Amino acid sequence: MTNLKQLHVLLAAPRGFCAGVDRAIQIVEKSLEKYGAPVYVRHEIVHNKFVVEGLKAKGAIFVEELDEIPNDGQPVIFSAHGVPKSVPAKAEERKMFYIDATCPLVSKVHREAERHFKAGRQIILIGHTGHPEVIGTMGQLPQGAVILIETLEDLRNINVIDDGNLAYCTQTTLSVDDTAEIIAALKEKFPEISGPGKEDICYATTNRQAAVKNIANRAELILVIGAPNSSNSNRLVEAALTYGAKQAFLIQSAADLEKYDLSDINILGLTAGASAPEELVVSVLETLKKTYNVTIEEVENVKENVVFNIPRLLRESEEKRSVS
Repeated sequence: MTNLKQLHVLLAAPRGFCAGVDRAIQIVEKSLEKYGAPVYVRHEIVHNKFVVEGLKAKGAIFVEELDEIPNDGQPVIFSAHGVPKSVPAKAEERKMFYIDATCPLVSKVHREAERHFKAGRQIILIGHTGHPEVIGTMGQLPQGAVILIETLEDLRNINVIDDGNLAYCTQTTLSVDDTAEIIAALKEKFPEISGPGKEDICYATTNRQAAVKNIANRAELILVIGAPNSSNSNRLVEAALTYGAKQAFLIQSAADLEKYDLSDINILGLTAGASAPEELVVSVLETLKKTYNVTIEEVENVKENVVFNIPRLLRESEEKRSVS
């Protein structure tokens, strides 16, 4: 062991699963327990290949559209990112049994958008084009009711119907700093614009970005465990670079470590996006220990205790088991 090179790992906390992701995975697992396989899931339940493959092994079948699902009476689960209103409407038309695993914090944004629309306001949504959450939020309202912007440049080129009758919402997994800059510019351009009572960016996104900022200027390189299509994981890489890390990369698992030369690195930062399970973090650390004499310093920014209940129809079987 003494011949191994020293590697000090700054382990960001909080990291990994958020309450919305944990709830969504539980919904699939409890559905499989209660109804048996197959259970269909529209879109990846969360953006993580490891999680999706694990659920597939238990009997979940992932599809992109309801057309791919037979009328066999088995449950259909909508992902944590949320879906346009047209999706449950189509499921009802086909008399499908569906369970909505939309994160409650995403549902909050949906309700905000609907409230502003009913009040006659045009809505500006800050988010990433093509992201499932954005598609779901825009799909709560008629076409044209929501204008999507991603950047300050988009804001400069925006065309609105009535600049005195606007509201804004945001995707829940954006960069805290970038979004704050766009919101400030929005308010300067449209002083009368209405916004959410409490910011839309979820607690987990905020906390994980803050945790990365805490270690960024100490680490020579930061690794973020997450999927390439995970918005919150990509934002963690950006936050690391913005706040002082010389290098920051996204990895999906320990297998990706071989892509990087860590021989000159003395202090490594490590975190995981909100859809990455802790076992991936453990696997990365165990792999590093095979090559380096690893010391671990967990740098905790805040403790999280948020829990979201799974739907009652899935809790009932749990409650019956506990009574018996």
